[in-house]
Amino acid sequence: MKNNNFLDFVYKINDDLTWTLTESGEVIVDMENKGITNKIAQKLFKKPKISHITLEGMGSYIFTCIDGKTNVYEIGKLVEAKYGDEAKPLYERLSVFIKQLENLGYIKKQVD
Repeated sequence: MKNNNFLDFVYKINDDLTWTLTESGEVIVDMENKGITNKIAQKLFKKPKISHITLEGMGSYIFTCIDGKTNVYEIGKLVEAKYGDEAKPLYERLSVFIKQLENLGYIKKQVD
């Protein structure tokens, strides 16, 4: 029987995602702007072909904890140890952030 408890899920960063970690600990994700709408915006409004998305503070820390081995519960414990009360409500915020990263295509759930 498969486990459907979100806290037991393990995520990994997508292999085709380009990102860097700055000296200050911020993660910068390079996002290619694809599609017809983006092509038009690039030509007409001089929009960039690649956007650089900065994850600040706790978001960068969480992103760097996603390694394909550590489950959501364990990531929560790491966040709690580093940020304490600042992270509360911990698992509610963590689940929303991880789901958002998944929806953006930055991370994917590991299959058992």
